[in-house]
Amino acid sequence: MFQNIGEIVLLFWRTLCALPFAWRQRQKVFDQFFEIGNASLLMVCVLSFFIGAVIALQTGPVLVERGLASAVGGIVGISVAKELAPVMMAILIAGRIGSAMAAEIGSMRVYQEIDALRTMNINPIHYLVLPRVLAIAIALPLLVVFAILVGWFGGAVVAATNGRIGIPFQAFFDGLRDIVDLKDVANGLFKSFCFAVIIGAVSCHQGLVTIGGPRGIGRSVTKAVVNSIVLIVIFDYILTRFLLK
Repeated sequence: MFQNIGEIVLLFWRTLCALPFAWRQRQKVFDQFFEIGNASLLMVCVLSFFIGAVIALQTGPVLVERGLASAVGGIVGISVAKELAPVMMAILIAGRIGSAMAAEIGSMRVYQEIDALRTMNINPIHYLVLPRVLAIAIALPLLVVFAILVGWFGGAVVAATNGRIGIPFQAFFDGLRDIVDLKDVANGLFKSFCFAVIIGAVSCHQGLVTIGGPRGIGRSVTKAVVNSIVLIVIFDYILTRFLLK
């Protein structure tokens, strides 16, 4: 475990050192960015809508019964912006994009394409890791912004249509605006950026250390997804403690 953590940190540091070469890989960054956004947008929309809807459905009746109907929008807004949207979107991207990264790089490792790159004096970190980490670090916060807006809309729809809640759209968003600040949304975006770096570094590392043929590729994909999710949850707690100070 400690060896893997050390290798991931070392890979991340080498990727940071390669940032000055990012402009040369701009086309690959754009391709990866387009693939992440295009492949995930519909799933993000569906997932975030029902996340906001469930939060409103769970908290709305309880708050209305206690005379706190004006707080429903704020509760939905702050829970989606600060916690649920960043974490759930990161888990979704880890399963959808992180696994693809690990599988692609792992296949190149098994079939000696990475060795061929080194033979041609092409740095695999510059050519393979940097574009993917940079693309996911840009794409995930943007997806989280979209998820926050859709989640708020889902909560407003349930609050307005559910008979036990019955809060109009205007009242819902008035309550949301009273409680949710720009700082709360910024905290969620900062979390999503950190989660994106974790997903990119872990997935690329698992791909680079793949051995054992097709079965090894499957193991690397599984490890990439599981390790990413575990680190996301751990760092979510650490970042939350840091941001609450």
